[in-house]
Order: sequence, then structure tokens, then C-alpha cells
Amino acid sequence: MKFIRYQDSNGRAHYGAEQPDGSALRIDGDIFRMHRVTAEPAEIVKRLAPVVPAQILGVGLNYRHHAQESKMNVPEVPVLFVKGINTVQHPGDPILIPTHLPSAEVDYECELAVVIGKACKNVSRERALDYVLGFTCANDVSARDWQIRRGGGQWCRGKFFDTFCPLGPRLVTPDEIPGPNLLKIATHLNGETVQDWTTSDMIFDVPALIEFLSGSTTLVPGTVILTGTPHGVGMAAKPTPRWLKPGDEVTIEIEGIGRLTNPVALEPASA
Repeated sequence: MKFIRYQDSNGRAHYGAEQPDGSALRIDGDIFRMHRVTAEPAEIVKRLAPVVPAQILGVGLNYRHHAQESKMNVPEVPVLFVKGINTVQHPGDPILIPTHLPSAEVDYECELAVVIGKACKNVSRERALDYVLGFTCANDVSARDWQIRRGGGQWCRGKFFDTFCPLGPRLVTPDEIPGPNLLKIATHLNGETVQDWTTSDMIFDVPALIEFLSGSTTLVPGTVILTGTPHGVGMAAKPTPRWLKPGDEVTIEIEGIGRLTNPVALEPASA
């Protein structure tokens, strides 16, 4: 099934079951608990991020070629960071370059996002996918200056700004994504393909990540796991880095899931 989340003409948010023609049927209930697909056509005024995350767990340096372009060693265990739920952005809404706490080095990162559907703890890799509700596209937007030089030695400041985690456009259930580590994944910047690889290059595959992250730790329903990005990030572009700027348009594309597109703008001045 393909879940969407949308806003109707009254400003109310609903879940829907997307149909092959692009329309959707409204869902009654909560996709994490009891729900049913109705026969009522969804009145889609605006698409929303397909999930409201309970928490966002990011994994860094999880593609071999990206570790190489970053001139960093392949990690022995998954590298964990967190993003706040404030970072979530809807399809079509802008990624905002910070101006109050300014950044001149905002980067894109296409990522496969895994959404946990039921609470799990100490899960084996053999059972890990049993706890997955679905998969979606994510852009792990990163302010590299704050991540690397100005963040005090940790990554979270550079990952934590508002709008720095676009998600969407749909959440696809595992029965339609039988091989999460066999997917093409790409970023298109202003129509130019800047990342183009496959999820098979992950150092730690999706079951391994769930096994590790659930170790002595409860992953609650709605946990979003960002599984890392392939090579081709703006930071590593030659001869000069390619940073996001106002007026850009970024599209994340993952096989079997679709395309997530967001424009780029400056953060408005505070009132």
C-alpha cells in the first residue's frame, strides 16, 4: 500500500491510500493502529509529509563511496545523530537557509527513510523488517559549517535547523519494497543529477540498522530512521563545493517510492 497524508479544503489533515491513477481514498483511523480505507475520495488540497515522526534518528557515513569522498574511515558501528521533529518539511515547501544563526554551507543528502510501525527493542536482523510500517524519501539537509567546524565536535547543530528534513511524497509498505537495499537513489539539483547510486552501497543495511538502534532501546511507533546518503554531496563537489542557495530546487528520487521536491529560500527575518 501507498500511504499519503494530506490537507483538505478545511485545513484538516488526513491519511489516504494512494491509488494507481494518483488519486487517493480517505483512511479512517491511525495508520499505526486501527484504520480502514474508506470508499470516500480524498480531497487533496496539499500533500503533507506522510508521517508525523515520534523521533528522527540519523545514520551518518553509511555508504562506502560517501565515506571515501568525505575522506573518513568506514565506521565499525553505525554513526548515530538525531534531528528534531521541528526539522520536518512537507513536499513542495521550502528548505530555509538559516539567517538568524547563519549558514553559508547548506548541503543536500538523498536518503531512504524507514518508518517504524510498532514498538521494538532488541530486535534481531532476521525479524527487523517485521517492525517497519513503510519507506519514504528524505532529504537530510545539513549545514556543513555548523556540523563540522562550528558545532563543538558534534553533528546535531548542523542537522537540527527548521525545514532540514523534508519527507515524502508517500509512505510505501514493505510488501511493495521487498528489497530496501536494492533501490536506485538520486538527487536532482535544478534538473541536474548530482547523486545517482543504489542503496546496496550501505555499509550497514536496513535490518542491521534496526537491530543496532533497537539494542537496549525502544523504538516507538513513528520513529523515522534516516539510513545515510551516497556520494555526490555538495560538500565534495569539484573544483568547488556546491552549496544550496535561494531559488534552487532539490528533488530526491528513490525507486519504488517516487520524487520529493522542495524549493530553497532564505529564512525570513524574525518579527
